[in-house]
Amino acid sequence: MEKHKVIIVEDDEITSLNLNMSLQKHGYSVVAMCDNAMQAKSKIATHKPDVIIIDISLQESSDGIELAKTIKQKYDIPFIYLTSYSDDDIISQAKLTEPYGYIVKPFDPGSLHATIQMALFKYQMENERKEDINSLKVDKLNLEKLLYSKRVSDKPIVPFGKDYHLDISICETFYKGKKIKLTKKENAFLRLLVAQLGIVVSFEQAMNYVWDEHGATENSVRTLVWRLRNKLETDIIKNASGIGYYIEE
Repeated sequence: MEKHKVIIVEDDEITSLNLNMSLQKHGYSVVAMCDNAMQAKSKIATHKPDVIIIDISLQESSDGIELAKTIKQKYDIPFIYLTSYSDDDIISQAKLTEPYGYIVKPFDPGSLHATIQMALFKYQMENERKEDINSLKVDKLNLEKLLYSKRVSDKPIVPFGKDYHLDISICETFYKGKKIKLTKKENAFLRLLVAQLGIVVSFEQAMNYVWDEHGATENSVRTLVWRLRNKLETDIIKNASGIGYYIEE
């Protein structure tokens, strides 16, 4: 079994050595021990560790927090803060960097191992969720191909519901020949539904396609559907309870 690589960033030599010994006893590979942020950045770039332990008050300053910000922005590696009870004044700053855990000095070897394992597990779950979201994304090019395949003969017209049609050449929706004025998001969501007639569009798919992951929630989708239904002449958008919405084929 491959050992998880760890970098220790701690300016107290005794604490650093104790961490190194404890980590090795629990089967970790300590690839670097650093006593300052600059050295740590170099070692992180070289070794690409699985997790980093950072003294929150590195060199009695905010260097530990600043290093954590760099790791989060540049490397996407889980990090854990090493802190003491006297660090309360900077904990609020540390929280903003969203660490994967805290280890309190003097540390307990068992708690150290448990904290690292939880950090690695949390990081893995986050990555799997990102992959799940990516698999739900509807590629805009594929959506256009789906719409194109549903058009009537050679015309850029895609009929749906009863007496509705989508003109894919101008991205406009019509009911009995009369244009329905929709917002950009309403139009995007309706195109998503029409491209997949008879298939449920999940909340996740809607959020990622319409909002492109910018702060949308399931309630955002529900509100959008409510507004869209008020603009459509008939109730063609159906609920798939707890999952999403669809238009019958």
